[in-house]
Amino acid sequence: MTEIAEGAKAPAFDMETAGGGRVSSASLTGRPYVLYFYPKADTPGCTAEGQDFSALIGEFEAAGATVIGVSRDPVRRLDRFRDKYDLKVALASDEAGSVTEAWGVWGEKKLYGRTYMGVERATFLVDGQGVVRRAWRRVSVKGHASEVLAAVRAL
Repeated sequence: MTEIAEGAKAPAFDMETAGGGRVSSASLTGRPYVLYFYPKADTPGCTAEGQDFSALIGEFEAAGATVIGVSRDPVRRLDRFRDKYDLKVALASDEAGSVTEAWGVWGEKKLYGRTYMGVERATFLVDGQGVVRRAWRRVSVKGHASEVLAAVRAL
């Protein structure tokens, strides 16, 4: 698994979002953004993370940052996930897997003695010049959105 280091140029991306839109690194040039990767829509940890970021979305926007949640779920699943929990963050689909692989968050995972491939819960803060300023790996959900907001404000 590739590790994206702080200070590195952020990998480019272009993904379809819930609601039929698109989001790309090119469209975000000049403003900071938060890319948080989560394993699967509508699971307890991923729901809590989406709700926590959504609860703070006004503060992220006031700080000038866009927040994007990324999973390998198809867009129709993201639409249902967003609507079911009234999520306010952009949810992007990396169904093909190129973005999760480029960002180094696709890899081997273990659960209950079973080994499988999956998305690591990770978050990246990218500045307006496309440079990764903070990288959080193997994220624990509780308090994470607030920690990321503090880092955005410190940019």
